[in-house]
Order: sequence, then structure tokens, then C-alpha cells
Amino acid sequence: MVVEEGTPKSPEAKLGLEVEDLWDVQEPQLSPTEKLNACFESIPVSQFPQTSSSEVIEIRSDASLGEAVRLLSQNKLLSAPVVDVDAPEDSSWIDRYLGIVEFAGIVVWILHQVHILQFLPPNHKFLAAAASGMSSPRYRSSQPGSPKTAGNFFELLTSSDFYKNTKVKDISGTFRWAPFLALQPSNSFLTMLLLLSKYRMKSVPVVDLGDKKIENIITQSAVFHMLEECVDLQWFKSWGSKKLHEIGLPLMKSNRIIKVEEDEPVLQAFKIMQEKGVGGVPVVASGGGNKAVGNISIRDIQFLLIAPEIYKDYRSITAKNFITAVKSYLEKNQKGSALMSEMVSCRKDDTLKDVILKLDSLKIHRIYVVDNEGKLEGLITLRDIISRLVHEPRGYFGDFFDGILPIPQNSRV
Repeated sequence: MVVEEGTPKSPEAKLGLEVEDLWDVQEPQLSPTEKLNACFESIPVSQFPQTSSSEVIEIRSDASLGEAVRLLSQNKLLSAPVVDVDAPEDSSWIDRYLGIVEFAGIVVWILHQVHILQFLPPNHKFLAAAASGMSSPRYRSSQPGSPKTAGNFFELLTSSDFYKNTKVKDISGTFRWAPFLALQPSNSFLTMLLLLSKYRMKSVPVVDLGDKKIENIITQSAVFHMLEECVDLQWFKSWGSKKLHEIGLPLMKSNRIIKVEEDEPVLQAFKIMQEKGVGGVPVVASGGGNKAVGNISIRDIQFLLIAPEIYKDYRSITAKNFITAVKSYLEKNQKGSALMSEMVSCRKDDTLKDVILKLDSLKIHRIYVVDNEGKLEGLITLRDIISRLVHEPRGYFGDFFDGILPIPQNSRV
């Protein structure tokens, strides 16, 4: 590949130019999707740009839950691999890691604590006051199954010895094993893209068998950024210049979008995300209808744990109260966050290029399609976009899921 003077030199741009070179030598009778499949199958994931930091962020198994939340939040991560500090020095990679902990797992843990609280006696330790907001007979009868918390619940929770003493390894049952899939550096880009799309992985670790450690983690945000660097290249224009409806997007129509009403408990939103395996839900106005007033992402659970004091003046933490409190917190402490901004949306007549540029600039993974009145018409995620670019050839994975990497003879798994 020859990179001419003046050509962007970012790793993602160079990668896009390599795809361009491969695209030009594909058989002319192939469809654009078949050409792109062949291009990505020819590029190993070892060429995917490293994470922004010089090292992959790892969390020790003996770290407290609070430490893990802070580490994820500070590094703007959805998840991180957990290193087993008790593993022998000569352990294989699969024994060195307990799995990958993510905000979704922390949601599971919190929901479990709320469930336990509902059945505790009123005088039980530190959480009696918090329990009163979600265990009243009137609330239980009106909102069966919806976890509701008083405004001071998370302030009490995060200041308790129980929270401070809970270790990451103690919530290992919430980790996304499924199984703990990782790629070797020689695996292809196509494999990685299919795992992120069709097989719904949120990130893909790349393991160095020699060092027995994760050398890179390919995230959805990183893939969006790669696509953003390619939007003006010839190979991408087959899709990027087309309007969303011309390439069959959105795949998910409004009647299938999982949503919550603004007066529902915020934990109900997180519970739905965990149960349905989705990364976010739109918040719609009370009384039905399809007009979205906000969005809550799975990673927003961090704001219940790193700034629990901001809810103490609320009688209960509804979805609306949660968004209002977090927006105020971000305005005072940060420059802002796309995660808690107004609804990020697009129209069916927008081009795929427009959508990718917007998603990459805001560092988000989903965008809602709305009509002229702001009513929901659909949802587009990275998985949907990848599904328009590449496809899984028949028998492609074979016995891949029987073990993505060879399991060493001395493995405990």
C-alpha cells in the first residue's frame, strides 16, 4: 500500500486505505458485500489500532466494587477484563482472567440488593430508610416487579461497609462469560465484525498467547471511529452515500423498541436493559405515545454510584428525576455528556455517512430514527450497520465456538 503525501496518517485511515487497495483487486462480478467480506477476511485483527491508552485497562479481582466503578467511569469504559490475583504465575491466559466485568453486571448486583431489601425487617442495619420507599404495600400493589428506591438509597448503599467490602470477584456470577471469547491476533477483521454484530458481543478481546494476556480490546466505539475515518473512501461510498431507508435501516421499528415512561423507577429501566440484553432505552412521556424525552444507557448506572448524593432531595428516583439530576451534575462537574443529552436522533432520509459521523462524534452506539414530530420510528445500532456491510458466509464459524483459542493442558477450565 502506498500512502501519498498529505494522506491522513491515523491508524484507522491507513487501515481504510488498505481496504481500498484490496477492494480494487476483487473480482468485478462480486457484489459490494461480497467484496467487503473478502477484504476484511484478508486483514488480521492484529492490525486494528490499539486502545487509546498504552495498556489495556484491567481490574484486579480483589478490587472493591466501588474501585471498579471508578476505574470504568474514569476511563469511559463499558467493561474491563478481571485479573485473578490468586492465579499462579505460570497460569494460561484462560486461567489468568475471571472474565469481563461490565456495567450490566453491576446492574444485576444492584437489582439483587434491592430485591433482598424488600424482604428485610424495618430495623435491618443501614438501609431501613431506603427500604421504606420501595416496600410499601401500596407501591408493591401498583407496580409489581418494578424496583423503586427512595432518593437516599444509593447514598446509604455506597457509604455502607457492605458496599465497600464487596469485591469484584464476589460478583463474578454477573460476568459476561458466554463464554469468555477472545481472538488470536491472526483472526480476521470479518470474524471480529461478525462477533460484534450477529453474535452481539459488546467488545472483543485479542489475546497474545505468548504473553498470556489481553493485548487489545476492540470496542464498538473503536469500530465506529474506524468507519468514520473511511467515509470518504471509494469502497465505503457504496453504502455511505445512500439514505437509511435505501439500505433497509432501521431494522428495528418503533413497535419493537423497548422503552420506559418518565415516571417509572429508574431501576426499572436498568432492569429492562439487563433482562433484554440492550444497551439503552428511550424515556417517553407518561401516558403512552411514542415521543421520546430522553435516553438512559446501561453505563449511566455509574451515576447512581459515583454521585449518589445528587438524588437525596427526591422522594423517589424516577427515570425523569434521574435524567434531571445527572444533567445538573454533569453541567457542574464536566463539560457535558452525550449519554445524558437531549435525544440523539436522525431521520430516514439521512445518509449512512451522516449517522456514522454523528455516532462517532458523540461516542455513542445507538441512534433513534424519528419523524417530523419527534416520534420514534426506529432504532439503529452498530450491529445493524455492520449487518448492511458484511454477512456471515455459510459454515464460516464451523467449530469456532467450541473454543476460540486452544485450551492448554494444565487449564483448570
